[in-house]
Amino acid sequence: MERHRQIAEAVWKVGRLSVAELAELTGTSEMTVRRDLEVLSEQGVLERYRGGARSVVLRGEEPPFKLREHEDGDAKHRIAEAVAAMIDDGEAVVLDSGTTCLEVARVLVHRRLTVMPLSLHATNALVGGPQLRLLVPGGEPRPGELAMTGPLTEASLAALRFDTAVIGCCGLSARHGLTAYDLADAAVKRAAMAAAHRVIAVADAGKFARTALAFVAPAAELDVVVTDSGAPVGQTDALRAEGVTVRAV
Repeated sequence: MERHRQIAEAVWKVGRLSVAELAELTGTSEMTVRRDLEVLSEQGVLERYRGGARSVVLRGEEPPFKLREHEDGDAKHRIAEAVAAMIDDGEAVVLDSGTTCLEVARVLVHRRLTVMPLSLHATNALVGGPQLRLLVPGGEPRPGELAMTGPLTEASLAALRFDTAVIGCCGLSARHGLTAYDLADAAVKRAAMAAAHRVIAVADAGKFARTALAFVAPAAELDVVVTDSGAPVGQTDALRAEGVTVRAV
Protein backbone atom coordinates (compact mmCIF):
# COMPACT_ATOMS: atom_id res chain seq x y z
CA MET A 1 0.00 0.00 0.00
CA GLU A 2 1.35 3.41 -0.99
CA ARG A 3 0.43 4.99 2.38
CA HIS A 4 2.36 2.31 4.26
CA ARG A 5 5.40 2.93 2.09
CA GLN A 6 5.11 6.68 2.67
CA ILE A 7 4.90 6.25 6.44
CA ALA A 8 7.75 3.74 6.57
CA GLU A 9 10.08 5.91 4.49
CA ALA A 10 9.29 9.03 6.51
CA VAL A 11 9.98 7.31 9.84
CA TRP A 12 13.18 5.75 8.49
CA LYS A 13 14.53 9.07 7.19
CA VAL A 14 13.64 11.20 10.23
CA GLY A 15 14.13 8.58 12.95
CA ARG A 16 10.82 9.12 14.75
CA LEU A 17 7.50 10.85 14.03
CA SER A 18 4.31 11.36 16.00
CA VAL A 19 0.91 10.05 14.97
CA ALA A 20 -0.20 13.65 14.41
CA GLU A 21 2.77 14.36 12.12
CA LEU A 22 2.11 11.19 10.13
CA ALA A 23 -1.58 12.00 9.81
CA GLU A 24 -0.68 15.42 8.39
CA LEU A 25 1.90 13.87 6.05
CA THR A 26 -0.51 11.29 4.64
CA GLY A 27 -3.69 13.36 4.74
CA THR A 28 -5.52 10.74 6.80
CA SER A 29 -6.95 10.53 10.31
CA GLU A 30 -4.89 9.69 13.36
CA MET A 31 -7.00 6.56 13.81
CA THR A 32 -6.02 5.39 10.33
CA VAL A 33 -2.36 6.11 11.04
CA ARG A 34 -2.52 4.08 14.26
CA ARG A 35 -3.87 1.10 12.31
CA ASP A 36 -1.13 1.54 9.71
CA LEU A 37 1.52 1.63 12.42
CA GLU A 38 0.17 -1.58 13.90
CA VAL A 39 0.57 -3.34 10.54
CA LEU A 40 4.06 -1.91 9.91
CA SER A 41 5.16 -2.81 13.43
CA GLU A 42 4.04 -6.43 12.94
CA GLN A 43 6.08 -6.53 9.72
CA GLY A 44 9.17 -5.32 11.59
CA VAL A 45 9.44 -2.16 9.51
CA LEU A 46 9.23 0.23 12.48
CA GLU A 47 8.67 0.28 16.23
CA ARG A 48 5.57 1.81 17.78
CA TYR A 49 5.57 3.89 20.96
CA ARG A 50 2.78 5.77 22.65
CA GLY A 51 1.85 8.60 20.29
CA GLY A 52 4.12 7.73 17.38
CA ALA A 53 6.70 5.45 15.79
CA ARG A 54 10.48 5.21 15.62
CA SER A 55 12.85 3.62 13.14
CA VAL A 56 14.29 0.20 13.97
CA VAL A 57 17.31 0.89 11.76
CA LEU A 58 20.46 2.50 13.11
CA ARG A 59 22.90 4.42 10.96
CA GLY A 60 24.86 1.98 8.79
CA GLU A 61 22.27 -0.77 9.09
CA GLU A 62 20.25 -2.23 6.26
CA PRO A 63 16.65 -0.98 5.97
CA PRO A 64 14.06 -3.78 6.38
CA PHE A 65 13.22 -5.84 3.30
CA LYS A 66 9.52 -4.89 3.55
CA LEU A 67 10.47 -1.22 3.35
CA ARG A 68 12.90 -1.64 0.45
CA GLU A 69 10.64 -3.93 -1.55
CA HIS A 70 8.32 -1.07 -2.50
CA GLU A 71 10.98 1.60 -3.05
CA ASP A 72 11.49 2.73 -6.66
CA GLY A 73 9.39 -0.12 -8.03
CA ASP A 74 9.27 1.24 -11.59
CA ALA A 75 13.04 1.70 -11.71
CA LYS A 76 13.64 -1.82 -10.39
CA HIS A 77 11.32 -3.28 -12.99
CA ARG A 78 13.12 -1.43 -15.80
CA ILE A 79 16.43 -2.68 -14.46
CA ALA A 80 15.08 -6.24 -14.31
CA GLU A 81 13.81 -6.08 -17.88
CA ALA A 82 17.18 -4.80 -19.09
CA VAL A 83 19.02 -7.60 -17.27
CA ALA A 84 16.66 -10.22 -18.71
CA ALA A 85 17.37 -8.93 -22.23
CA MET A 86 21.09 -9.56 -21.65
CA ILE A 87 20.58 -13.22 -20.69
CA ASP A 88 20.20 -15.81 -23.46
CA ASP A 89 17.93 -18.83 -23.22
CA GLY A 90 19.84 -21.87 -22.02
CA GLU A 91 22.15 -19.92 -19.70
CA ALA A 92 22.95 -20.94 -16.14
CA VAL A 93 22.37 -17.95 -13.85
CA VAL A 94 23.10 -17.37 -10.17
CA LEU A 95 20.72 -14.73 -8.83
CA ASP A 96 21.65 -12.77 -5.71
CA SER A 97 19.37 -11.73 -2.86
CA GLY A 98 17.76 -8.30 -2.49
CA THR A 99 14.71 -6.51 -3.81
CA THR A 100 16.04 -5.67 -7.28
CA CYS A 101 17.16 -9.27 -7.80
CA LEU A 102 13.71 -10.39 -6.66
CA GLU A 103 12.27 -8.32 -9.50
CA VAL A 104 14.73 -9.98 -11.88
CA ALA A 105 13.42 -13.36 -10.70
CA ARG A 106 9.85 -12.33 -11.48
CA VAL A 107 10.89 -11.34 -15.01
CA LEU A 108 12.88 -14.54 -15.62
CA VAL A 109 10.32 -17.04 -14.33
CA HIS A 110 8.98 -17.96 -17.79
CA ARG A 111 12.40 -18.20 -19.47
CA ARG A 112 14.24 -21.39 -20.46
CA LEU A 113 17.13 -21.11 -18.01
CA THR A 114 18.89 -22.81 -15.14
CA VAL A 115 18.74 -20.49 -12.13
CA MET A 116 20.13 -20.73 -8.61
CA PRO A 117 18.50 -18.01 -6.48
CA LEU A 118 20.31 -16.97 -3.32
CA SER A 119 17.20 -15.99 -1.37
CA LEU A 120 13.96 -17.72 -0.45
CA HIS A 121 12.01 -14.70 -1.75
CA ALA A 122 13.45 -15.25 -5.24
CA THR A 123 13.06 -19.02 -4.93
CA ASN A 124 9.34 -18.59 -4.29
CA ALA A 125 9.07 -16.26 -7.29
CA LEU A 126 10.72 -18.83 -9.57
CA VAL A 127 8.86 -21.94 -8.43
CA GLY A 128 6.55 -23.21 -11.17
CA GLY A 129 8.38 -21.69 -14.12
CA PRO A 130 7.37 -24.09 -16.92
CA GLN A 131 10.74 -24.13 -18.70
CA LEU A 132 13.00 -23.10 -15.84
CA ARG A 133 15.38 -25.47 -14.06
CA LEU A 134 15.58 -24.35 -10.44
CA LEU A 135 18.63 -25.14 -8.29
CA VAL A 136 18.30 -24.43 -4.57
CA PRO A 137 21.50 -23.91 -2.54
CA GLY A 138 22.08 -25.07 1.00
CA GLY A 139 22.56 -22.58 3.78
CA GLU A 140 20.81 -20.55 6.44
CA PRO A 141 18.31 -17.82 5.50
CA ARG A 142 18.77 -14.48 7.22
CA PRO A 143 15.58 -13.43 9.05
CA GLY A 144 13.44 -10.98 7.07
CA GLU A 145 15.85 -10.79 4.17
CA LEU A 146 15.71 -14.59 3.62
CA ALA A 147 19.10 -14.39 1.89
CA MET A 148 20.98 -17.69 1.99
CA THR A 149 24.27 -17.44 3.87
CA GLY A 150 26.92 -19.58 5.49
CA PRO A 151 29.38 -22.31 4.48
CA LEU A 152 26.70 -24.52 2.91
CA THR A 153 25.70 -21.70 0.55
CA GLU A 154 29.31 -20.99 -0.33
CA ALA A 155 29.96 -24.71 -0.93
CA SER A 156 26.94 -24.92 -3.23
CA LEU A 157 28.33 -22.06 -5.30
CA ALA A 158 31.85 -23.49 -5.37
CA ALA A 159 30.52 -26.74 -6.86
CA LEU A 160 29.02 -25.03 -9.91
CA ARG A 161 29.95 -22.74 -12.79
CA PHE A 162 27.48 -20.19 -14.15
CA ASP A 163 27.30 -18.17 -17.33
CA THR A 164 26.03 -15.10 -15.49
CA ALA A 165 25.90 -13.85 -11.91
CA VAL A 166 23.32 -11.15 -11.21
CA ILE A 167 24.54 -9.40 -8.07
CA GLY A 168 22.70 -6.89 -5.90
CA CYS A 169 24.43 -4.39 -3.66
CA CYS A 170 23.90 -2.03 -0.76
CA GLY A 171 26.42 0.49 -2.04
CA LEU A 172 28.43 0.98 -5.23
CA SER A 173 31.11 3.39 -6.38
CA ALA A 174 34.28 3.36 -8.44
CA ARG A 175 36.25 4.35 -5.35
CA HIS A 176 34.86 1.92 -2.77
CA GLY A 177 33.60 -0.83 -5.09
CA LEU A 178 30.60 -2.99 -4.32
CA THR A 179 29.63 -3.14 -0.64
CA ALA A 180 27.06 -4.91 1.55
CA TYR A 181 25.71 -4.35 5.06
CA ASP A 182 26.16 -7.95 6.21
CA LEU A 183 29.53 -9.74 6.34
CA ALA A 184 28.04 -13.17 5.63
CA ASP A 185 26.09 -11.76 2.69
CA ALA A 186 29.29 -10.20 1.31
CA ALA A 187 31.02 -13.60 1.43
CA VAL A 188 28.18 -15.21 -0.56
CA LYS A 189 28.29 -12.43 -3.16
CA ARG A 190 32.04 -13.00 -3.61
CA ALA A 191 31.47 -16.72 -4.02
CA ALA A 192 28.76 -16.13 -6.62
CA MET A 193 30.99 -13.78 -8.59
CA ALA A 194 33.88 -16.27 -8.50
CA ALA A 195 31.61 -18.99 -9.90
CA ALA A 196 30.41 -16.99 -12.93
CA HIS A 197 31.86 -16.13 -16.32
CA ARG A 198 30.09 -12.75 -16.39
CA VAL A 199 29.00 -10.49 -13.51
CA ILE A 200 26.07 -8.09 -13.86
CA ALA A 201 25.49 -5.80 -10.89
CA VAL A 202 22.06 -4.24 -10.42
CA ALA A 203 21.84 -0.95 -8.54
CA ASP A 204 19.14 1.70 -8.45
CA ALA A 205 20.33 5.30 -8.31
CA GLY A 206 20.19 5.46 -4.51
CA LYS A 207 22.92 2.84 -4.15
CA PHE A 208 25.53 5.27 -5.51
CA ALA A 209 25.05 7.51 -2.48
CA ARG A 210 25.95 4.75 -0.01
CA THR A 211 28.98 2.78 1.09
CA ALA A 212 28.13 -0.12 3.38
CA LEU A 213 30.39 -1.79 5.94
CA ALA A 214 31.33 -5.04 4.20
CA PHE A 215 33.55 -4.86 1.12
CA VAL A 216 32.57 -7.31 -1.63
CA ALA A 217 34.72 -6.52 -4.65
CA PRO A 218 36.36 -3.63 -6.53
CA ALA A 219 34.29 -2.09 -9.30
CA ALA A 220 36.73 -3.37 -11.93
CA GLU A 221 35.58 -6.96 -11.22
CA LEU A 222 32.10 -6.12 -12.54
CA ASP A 223 31.43 -6.62 -16.22
CA VAL A 224 28.17 -4.68 -16.39
CA VAL A 225 26.23 -2.37 -14.07
CA VAL A 226 22.55 -1.88 -14.82
CA THR A 227 21.02 1.13 -13.10
CA ASP A 228 18.24 3.63 -13.64
CA SER A 229 18.26 6.99 -15.36
CA GLY A 230 18.60 8.84 -12.04
CA ALA A 231 22.10 7.49 -11.40
CA PRO A 232 24.66 10.31 -10.91
CA VAL A 233 26.63 10.89 -14.09
CA GLY A 234 29.90 11.42 -12.23
CA GLN A 235 29.61 8.00 -10.63
CA THR A 236 28.64 6.17 -13.82
CA ASP A 237 31.47 7.86 -15.75
CA ALA A 238 33.92 6.79 -13.04
CA LEU A 239 32.73 3.20 -13.37
CA ARG A 240 33.18 3.34 -17.13
CA ALA A 241 36.73 4.58 -16.55
CA GLU A 242 37.31 1.34 -14.60
CA GLY A 243 36.31 -0.67 -17.67
CA VAL A 244 32.76 -1.40 -16.54
CA THR A 245 29.89 -1.28 -19.02
CA VAL A 246 27.12 0.87 -17.53
CA ARG A 247 23.51 0.76 -18.74
CA ALA A 248 21.11 3.36 -17.34
CA VAL A 249 17.49 2.52 -18.14
